[in-house]
Amino acid sequence: MEASAGARTTSVVRAGLGILALLQGIVGVWASLVPTSFYRSFPLPGHPWVSLLPPYNEHLTRDVGELSLALTVVLTAAAVTGRWLLSAVAVGAAAVYAVPHAVFHFLHLEGFPTPDAVAQSVGIVLQLVVVAVVGWLLWRDRPRSA
Repeated sequence: MEASAGARTTSVVRAGLGILALLQGIVGVWASLVPTSFYRSFPLPGHPWVSLLPPYNEHLTRDVGELSLALTVVLTAAAVTGRWLLSAVAVGAAAVYAVPHAVFHFLHLEGFPTPDAVAQSVGIVLQLVVVAVVGWLLWRDRPRSA
């Protein structure tokens, strides 16, 4: 592939970016618009993972939602346009978020019922896998100078 601003990504990369955008969008809309509900009920009623890490702070919950929406915009733009450079920036931004987020949650499982600790860990690992696979595919298919 010739190095250019117009280098394109594969449909698999675009799908991965779309999945990441959808996940961030769900968190972003929920945490931004109804932060108390997000705190008390994420990811599902009866499984309040966020409230197991108190205390509640409306400002920080809304901030998380708004930052998730900002990441959603970048991931969506990359998925829709298929531009290689934008996709690389988007997956890099997703990794900057996902890796420390994963480390924090892996180190703070006390107080979680075992099924919820497992489910949360599996969900986070799946997100990391999508980020890693998309990143690897982008690296593999990176534009090269002639």
